[in-house]
Amino acid sequence: MAGLSTLILLLCAAKDVMPSSSHWKPTWPSYRVPVILPQSTLNLDKPRFDAETKLEVVSPCGPACHKSSPLPTYEEVRDYLSYETLYANGSLTETEVGIYILSNGGEGSRGKSRTKRQIYGYDSRFSIFGKDFLLNYPFSTSVKLSTGCTGTLVAEKHVLTAAHCIHDGKSYVKGAQKLRVGFLRPKLKDGSKGANISSSAMPEKMKFQWIRVKRTHVPKGWIKGNANDIGMDYDYALLELKKPHKRKFMKIGVSPPARHLPGGRIHFSGYDNDRPGNLVYRFCDVKDETYDLLYQQCDAQPGASGSGVYVRMWKRQNHKWERKIIGIFSGHQWVDMNGTPQDFNVAVRITPLKYAQICYWIKGNYLDCREG
Repeated sequence: MAGLSTLILLLCAAKDVMPSSSHWKPTWPSYRVPVILPQSTLNLDKPRFDAETKLEVVSPCGPACHKSSPLPTYEEVRDYLSYETLYANGSLTETEVGIYILSNGGEGSRGKSRTKRQIYGYDSRFSIFGKDFLLNYPFSTSVKLSTGCTGTLVAEKHVLTAAHCIHDGKSYVKGAQKLRVGFLRPKLKDGSKGANISSSAMPEKMKFQWIRVKRTHVPKGWIKGNANDIGMDYDYALLELKKPHKRKFMKIGVSPPARHLPGGRIHFSGYDNDRPGNLVYRFCDVKDETYDLLYQQCDAQPGASGSGVYVRMWKRQNHKWERKIIGIFSGHQWVDMNGTPQDFNVAVRITPLKYAQICYWIKGNYLDCREG
């Protein structure tokens, strides 16, 4: 299975079923998802944890640049989807993977950077106040990382975020070994720690309650790419908590084409660093897309990196509306568009391959990851 033709077959493994137009509902497509399985695991030397945390990444490679890049070979894709696992005790492993396509249940074999404001015209962000909103779905799925980024709850013990919040492409950041995830909870007036809130102890403000991270997965595509043309496509990481968080989480899904998104829009909430302590929600139109990235001009600031980008569509099988995370907000790009500088915010799309990988990290069983 070596060569470009195999990879093209692999990338086309997703069977995109067009949304039904009979009821005018934006419908989640059905995808046939590849299988990504660990092949071998190697113990690595403990990392130094000496990188400075950067709350955004900047790349000069825009939509045209990505679209003109040659397709990677099967061996390259397999290498990019291999991953490092960092444990709370500081140990580190590297896992090589195999990629397979199942059919009918059977197994087959650079420019100018801009680091200040990322606001486009009128600031359209909304700060979310009050426990009635902050503690309710979908806003309650947003959490804060101790490194300063945002993450999203995607399972009972798992948080999806951006890889650059953990690793700068060359080394793990200083806070990665003792990484914690913060959950907004009511702060009681009487200082009690009880879960029940009586009329005499109503919450006056919110505070973060922190849970330690047990292990972290980062794809080698990010580590090898180091935020260059390849690395941007793999700016995602999965965190496993030491204990369940007991909140409703949001499922991940394969990112549909932008033209199939309701209104062509995406949504995400994050802890932008210009509004300390506030959860900030926004939505905006997708301006462009590549196979791996969504380009948009959602107003955002550093700190929002790692937010789960989601949409709400009709789930035909369950006969209900369902929100799913289809991407991870990465950060800002300044692009030379035919001699005219233009800036975008970029999100990493959850492709069928990435869905298979992240789902396996969560469930540990490819059989539970067959439908995106």
